[in-house]
Amino acid sequence: MDDLTGRNFFPNGKKIEIPNTTIKKIANAPFYKPIAKEVEVFEHAYKNKLPILLKGPTGTGKTRFIEYIAYQLEKKLITISCHEETSSTDLIGRYIIKGAETIWIDGPLTKAVKEGAIIYLDEIAEARPDVIVAIHALTDHRRELFVDKLGKTIKAHQDFMLVASFNPGYQKGFKELKPSTRQRFIAISFQYPSPGIESEIIKNETGIEEAVAKKLVNIANKIRNLTELGLTETVSTRLLVDAAKLIHSGLPKRLSVKVAVVEPLTDDPEITNALADLCDLMI
Repeated sequence: MDDLTGRNFFPNGKKIEIPNTTIKKIANAPFYKPIAKEVEVFEHAYKNKLPILLKGPTGTGKTRFIEYIAYQLEKKLITISCHEETSSTDLIGRYIIKGAETIWIDGPLTKAVKEGAIIYLDEIAEARPDVIVAIHALTDHRRELFVDKLGKTIKAHQDFMLVASFNPGYQKGFKELKPSTRQRFIAISFQYPSPGIESEIIKNETGIEEAVAKKLVNIANKIRNLTELGLTETVSTRLLVDAAKLIHSGLPKRLSVKVAVVEPLTDDPEITNALADLCDLMI
């Protein structure tokens, strides 16, 4: 029920080809373990042409989820990693000088709108406010993009899909999405998976022994519960996968955990040492 393989989401029966180097081509099926009904929700959002907001902490599988979905739908995925300098011009396009000519170059959002790709705006709250303004008409019944510099309005291709991600915990009190923006999306919350599922993910990603995977998950859950440390971010599944890869390739377990899990979390020497000692006892 949670697998879209074999379903035809293309009314014209044709795959979408978008020749652009910014587009991620997924050669092999990415591993993704559904936790709840997120795949089913995406399927219905896609059918109803509704934009989706993926909410959750860093490393909980938001990006992997959209890669998995793009693979199952046989669609090209354009990923934009938003930051404080990301502007609407970066997404929509710009004029450039080529020889004696001034020519227009479509940005990744414009390409996706025209040709019907999934565009993924990762950490959308980091982008400049004009990005939010630019996507407004794409996130309601109009499904259109206004290109101010061309004076044109482009209707979105029927297969176009807008997906954005947002980390509420990290952004709280810093950069937040306005309620009016949030309500333009349906939203799926991502949290750290249960120990059994997280162990399975680590095993599938790295080939590590099950016993080691379980120990890594136990370490993660122990640190995640140490709220008194005041860590900005806690142990993500991604960090555990990194540690497992190092262990699988032959690096000692304790050193692997220290460099892949402990060191990325903090620069405070005392907290680093305390976490390293804790991890040494658990693996």
